Amino acid sequence: MLNIRNETPADYRAVEDLTRRAFYNLYVPGCHEHYLVHVMRDHPDFVPELDFVLELDGEIIGSILYTRSSLTNGAGERREALTFGPVCVAPKRQRQGYGKRLMDHFLARAAELGWGAAVIFGAPANYVSRGFQCCKRHLVQMEDGSYPTAMLVKELRPRALDGGPWVYRDSPVMHFDEEAARRFDEGLPPMEKRVLPCQEEFYILSNSVLR
Repeated sequence: MLNIRNETPADYRAVEDLTRRAFYNLYVPGCHEHYLVHVMRDHPDFVPELDFVLELDGEIIGSILYTRSSLTNGAGERREALTFGPVCVAPKRQRQGYGKRLMDHFLARAAELGWGAAVIFGAPANYVSRGFQCCKRHLVQMEDGSYPTAMLVKELRPRALDGGPWVYRDSPVMHFDEEAARRFDEGLPPMEKRVLPCQEEFYILSNSVLR
């Protein structure tokens, strides 16, 4: 049976382990995403009501967590937005639709709670089917005025992003101490760090912008 519910403290270790397995060697040799999950929950920008796990027959196979981020326009108007990360599905369950179910559940719940927009970073092919669009379509940009290829936006409420251009700023929790993350990982069961082609693909995507 499939079940989506809010994460509880009893789930923390299992979710961190799931995140580590899902991201290890995906973007770089090793990963830090499980450490981000570990520190995110205690940060003021964390949104606990949008912290979900997906269970299959009682086993946690997916997780999604959200933090507050901000959008500011030239008139000084500031609006809160949502940014998710990490979102993951157990490696053996990927490409079976579970991630889409998890995102659809979040999007519906976030809209019910009154959130206007979500801004995320990821491979567009993974998210456009859930209604995410290029950030440039909504004039959501970085502080340097660039429109990153990997930055995607979804309005959860019609016309929620009218009034741009908007400058996006993520939560400080996203800028964690990488040395602390390395030490955290060293205290866990060993996994082999490998150099894989997908890491170069991520590098190209994460460093490209739209003109």
